[in-house]
Amino acid sequence: MTTISTFFVSGIGTSVGKTICSAILAQWWNAAYWKPLQSGDLQASDSMMVKKITTRVSKIYEPQFELNTACSPHHSAELDKRKIALTDFAIPASKETLIIEGAGGLYVPLNENDFIIDLIAYLKLPVILVCQDYLGCINHSILSINALKQRNIRLSHMVFNGEFEPSSKRIILANLHQQTKVIDIPWLEKLDKKQVIKAVNKLKNK
Repeated sequence: MTTISTFFVSGIGTSVGKTICSAILAQWWNAAYWKPLQSGDLQASDSMMVKKITTRVSKIYEPQFELNTACSPHHSAELDKRKIALTDFAIPASKETLIIEGAGGLYVPLNENDFIIDLIAYLKLPVILVCQDYLGCINHSILSINALKQRNIRLSHMVFNGEFEPSSKRIILANLHQQTKVIDIPWLEKLDKKQVIKAVNKLKNK
């Protein structure tokens, strides 16, 4: 990555590997990282994970919101007696490429009216969409791709995280815009710096 860009990493659902993929991309591109909203797991946050398993991430910015309960942000904020508004978020003035990781999928609610996809539109950012192979991944992938299309949000990269059934991958690829770049991230045997570096080296050699 030679130009300074900002990307929003989202997933086709929860637990598809957004944080791991964000860490690998940040390591690869020598980028900065920002998780604007951490809902639960404050003692083992996604930002902490990225710091732990990378060596070349230029900067890790503090979350805008740190909520105590591991549940949907709108509910976690309610439990903490806080409110989340789109206007609360401003992109850090990074001098390097910036990876911004969202929470869950595109329609995870931030409040009673706004979702992650609304935050992406508000910040006017292209999306890196992470998918993983499981029963239902084709449906979830195409729904996410079409949701971005309907909002005129550019899908800059599609990330296939881990091994994929060729027939499933083929259907997903057929629904991508021809300008969307495809990244295949290998499955990590262990979540540590050595495995992240190994994955980045594979990407560089493709």
